[in-house]
Amino acid sequence: MSELWKESDAGVLPLPSGRLVRGRGLRHPLDPAAPLPSYGVYLLGGQPPRVPWESGWIRWPDFRLPPDRAAARAMLADVRERAAGERVEIACGGGRGRTGTALACLAVLDGVPAEEAVAYVRRHYDRRAVETPWQRRYVRRFGEG
Repeated sequence: MSELWKESDAGVLPLPSGRLVRGRGLRHPLDPAAPLPSYGVYLLGGQPPRVPWESGWIRWPDFRLPPDRAAARAMLADVRERAAGERVEIACGGGRGRTGTALACLAVLDGVPAEEAVAYVRRHYDRRAVETPWQRRYVRRFGEG
């Protein structure tokens, strides 16, 4: 088990259960003083870059939704479980649309009502997270199972 994130770490979203997940944009360089994740999930239309930690990939084109919703849900459920004892990050290119959407889905899995999850992520992660109407709808429907 690795040391966990701190709520004060940049981009870290506290979930209601106390789990912490870092969101970030891959186009922005990592802060050299920031701790590295032990596991990352990358939300990209194409193969993600290699990283020196364990990672997963959800095929998710920019401004769109993941084509395989069941696989995305399963991987996000795994992220939530891992966040109980690991430093986990979720990242896309810019760190707002896809990352915010995935973080909102994690919040739903963690008990935030689906209709409140986007506002929760905007309040605790990035005020511009979840960029498109269909991403907001995806989060609302994510709560339906």
